[in-house]
Amino acid sequence: MHEDVNGEGNLGGQRVESTTPGPGVEREFLALERELTVFLRRARANSGEMAREVHPELEPSAYGLLVRLDECGRQRATELAAYIGVGKATMSRQLRAMEELGLIAREPDPADGRAWLVHLTDEGSVRFRAVREARRARYVREMAAWDRTEVAELARLLHQLNLGMER
Repeated sequence: MHEDVNGEGNLGGQRVESTTPGPGVEREFLALERELTVFLRRARANSGEMAREVHPELEPSAYGLLVRLDECGRQRATELAAYIGVGKATMSRQLRAMEELGLIAREPDPADGRAWLVHLTDEGSVRFRAVREARRARYVREMAAWDRTEVAELARLLHQLNLGMER
């Protein structure tokens, strides 16, 4: 069910009313929670599709790692784990799987011989960028009716939200 900002929705063809906000809960935050829930559900599904397009055996959660490596270049696994918000063991498992698929490689960190830097391989970069460009083209099509300033404002607000969640 997807509700509109008035708190009304459609469930199996029937109109339903949402519950009235409790004391101290503002309607704007309930609407925000509802819209983020729908958005995140769709984003997870899209990440899975994009990961499979990069490589059929790539885990959906690994797509975000490709984004980060493409944008920031070589990084330590600990930096990636902190950015994504997972533990070292989870990060090691994901990186090992991506390395076995030929999407990333590791090299010694020149600043600390005990540490390793992870980076996209040429193959990983080509595959990732093709999928990312197709996604970007889809955004352009889906948001063709939007004014560019609205798109920029949405990006700015999402960035602000993401920064706030890092704290």
